[in-house]
Amino acid sequence: MWSPEREAEVPAGGDPAGLLPPEWEEDEERMSFLFSAFKRSREVNSTDWDSKMGFWAPLVLSHSRRQGVVRLRLRDLQEAFQRKGSVPLGLATVLQDLLRRGELQRESDFMASVDSSWISWGVGVFLLKPLKWTLSNVLGDNKVPAEEVLVAVELLKEKAEEVYRLYQNSPLSSHPVVALSELSTLCVGPCPDERTFYLVLLQLQKEKRVTVLEQNGEKIVKFARGPHAKVSPVNDVDVGVYQLMQSEQLLSRKVESLSQEAERCKEEARRACRAGKKQLALRSLKAKQRTEKRIEALHAKLDTVQGILDRIYASQTDQMVFNAYQAGVGALKLSMKDVTVEKAESLVDQIQELCDTQDEVSQTLAGGVTNGLDFDNEELEKELDILLQDTTKEPLDLPDNPHELFYTNSVPIPRISDAELEAELEKLSLSDGGLVPSRKSPKRQLEPTL
Repeated sequence: MWSPEREAEVPAGGDPAGLLPPEWEEDEERMSFLFSAFKRSREVNSTDWDSKMGFWAPLVLSHSRRQGVVRLRLRDLQEAFQRKGSVPLGLATVLQDLLRRGELQRESDFMASVDSSWISWGVGVFLLKPLKWTLSNVLGDNKVPAEEVLVAVELLKEKAEEVYRLYQNSPLSSHPVVALSELSTLCVGPCPDERTFYLVLLQLQKEKRVTVLEQNGEKIVKFARGPHAKVSPVNDVDVGVYQLMQSEQLLSRKVESLSQEAERCKEEARRACRAGKKQLALRSLKAKQRTEKRIEALHAKLDTVQGILDRIYASQTDQMVFNAYQAGVGALKLSMKDVTVEKAESLVDQIQELCDTQDEVSQTLAGGVTNGLDFDNEELEKELDILLQDTTKEPLDLPDNPHELFYTNSVPIPRISDAELEAELEKLSLSDGGLVPSRKSPKRQLEPTL
């Protein structure tokens, strides 16, 4: 079953039919219904109205998400959703409903809700609208003109979050102030055009995560320190650090340029020497030495600037640590507000007193209840000794022969003498490697004597 999420997963640039719901090509009757205009009011037929709106509203938003654009126009959507030469007649009504629900916002209204004075080209591109648009708003006509730019609110928030994370993970985040041109270069991926980039910055400014200032004809952007922190206004320290950073970049570019010039002078001296032009070679070497001295001087200035910046970054880190310590001390003071040594000693004494009381109660309960019976331990021991003495005096009734104990209930066993046993042994003979009794031997069974 088709859903906006599934449709948004399909990459842009493929077959348009493959990016649209299945009924787009399979159900002519339904598509004819969906391409027809809305009724004047939802009250006429709420079922048809909701069916069309449930189809087109998610499709418009998912189309924008798939294309990666935050700016929509009715004309662009009509071209994107053409089918067999026909355009959806109800797209304007769909956009009006999305505007009413706050999922879309007019670009001009969005600009007016944020301080966009730093955008030098904002009046010409964003705020200037045709006269008929202004008249229609004054007269209360809320129709969406075909050329009016609308902003997908949720998608713009997502892009703003993406840009903020991109900045935080870049080397530019070493200091909260960055040049607008450098930030624009960094954000080419999520912001493919200049308008989208400025809209994203305005969204971040609306969320109080960035602030923009124009300094000496150049715009600088200051970011909030943390993802949940609010940005502070640009102060003199921020401007000074930004100027130092610009000086560092300028000196680095100058050093690189002079290094290339020194290498060029060296090559010219080598070629002149090979050609036998000694004076020209000497002039080239002198120029190389002068350039190298300039490079050394610039290196010294660059080291100074970098050292100052390092100290500033270290001081900022120290300030953060100091603030953390200060906050920790404040929290500890609050937690120990009502705790004193005297109260702690009193509490320990109370605990010891309760423990002593508990021990006394336990000992009392361990004594038990006698139920009126009082036993004398000495008398009990004497009685036990008498019982033991009586037991030792009684003779034990044991049999003379222990074996008789086991055969008292069996048949009596006849006794056989040693002479009879020897006679029986003489009558035995060896046969087949074993002892076999003779035919005349008595049949009486031999029983072992123990």
